[in-house]
Amino acid sequence: MQLRDASLGRYLKKPEQQYSQIDVSETVSEILADISTGGIDAVRRYSRQFDNWDPPSYRVAGTEVREAQSAVEPRLVAQIDFALERIRSFAEAQKDCIQPLEHTAWQGMRLGHRIVPVRSAGCYVPGGVYPLIASALMTIAVAKVAGVERVVACAPAKPGRGVDPVQLTAMARAGADEIYAIGGIQALAAMAYGVEGFGGAVDLLCGAGNAFVAEAKRQLFGTVGIDLLAGPTEVLLIADETADPELLAYDLLGQAEHGTNSPAALVTVSERIGAATIKEIDRLLGSGYPTADVVDAAWRDYGCVVLCDTRESAAAVADDMAPEHLEVHAADLSWWHNKLRNYGTIFLGSDATVAYSDKAIGTNHVLPTRAAARYTSGLWVGSFLKTPTYQYVDDAHSAEGVAQATAAISDAEGMFGHALTATVRLGRLGSAVRGDDHV
Repeated sequence: MQLRDASLGRYLKKPEQQYSQIDVSETVSEILADISTGGIDAVRRYSRQFDNWDPPSYRVAGTEVREAQSAVEPRLVAQIDFALERIRSFAEAQKDCIQPLEHTAWQGMRLGHRIVPVRSAGCYVPGGVYPLIASALMTIAVAKVAGVERVVACAPAKPGRGVDPVQLTAMARAGADEIYAIGGIQALAAMAYGVEGFGGAVDLLCGAGNAFVAEAKRQLFGTVGIDLLAGPTEVLLIADETADPELLAYDLLGQAEHGTNSPAALVTVSERIGAATIKEIDRLLGSGYPTADVVDAAWRDYGCVVLCDTRESAAAVADDMAPEHLEVHAADLSWWHNKLRNYGTIFLGSDATVAYSDKAIGTNHVLPTRAAARYTSGLWVGSFLKTPTYQYVDDAHSAEGVAQATAAISDAEGMFGHALTATVRLGRLGSAVRGDDHV
């Protein structure tokens, strides 16, 4: 995230690097093409090459799931269930807002749409650096709330032990119908192509992942649907004179631990708060911060603090950066909420923090990054729903005006076959009025 309009503010701390996505398109293309033609043999080859993993079957058996759940500390299972209840509850509330529609255009003509879930979805659960639990809950549980009949889940396996027991527990409790111990490009390809041993192709892929996973989703789009394309996670905090620099520092570093290329930005209208936050970050990084090896590099290279003269300028900077996560530590929260518009999800007040949404509050953490929040939103129950439209014409007379407009437009376009489908009906309508017989 960079300050693009210098008239809106100035840096108190400037990022040393600008994020650039490594080009993995050729590698991904070659692997997808190989799996498309080579099937399970190609999947096994890449699984051995990348993960040193080659089980008799990639599908996780029920006994393995039960063993994994019995190995997880019961209090952690209870906390997973706590988060699941909130995620499901919010998704159900969202689904209740999505209603079928039937509109009577005029007498004898009804138009509308239905609400139809996709039949199957493939949920990718990352497990490279961290054995992510919440990613399983955010994708699998929401798909099941939407009514998806078959939800497939994949997570990377570690040599000699398979999927982490906590991840397996989360995937099972979230409601996955099938679980496979496989990661990376080969997992997405297996689900998209319905490779032997993977239960048939899915209709939609969702979930976060590294650059290779994101590129595989991009190239598989069309063969299957996808949720969105996401880069490194990012956070932007807005702060005024009322903010607490210590909380700001903790929240900036908390998101930066996702990776050494995770941007974290503070936009403030108070030079005192900006300088104090930088000082707090230096203190935390110098006093045994638990993931300092990752966070220090992320903050150094991609962290920034921007000072603005007015809250209007601060809001304009935030909207221009369009962050994945946006926290507001300021007075008059309703003003900020009404003013801001470009973000994946927003946290209003110092008692709200990104980690709540990342793990357990109920909103989804699969969100747009790299300014995509300017034009799209994150994963939600509607991502798994379609709204196909329909038309009933109960009375031929009611469509007479539509037929005349259709014929005129089609003739003007030179699409004479289209025009005939309308004029033949007009002709029959006229004959019916006269009482003629049709041959």
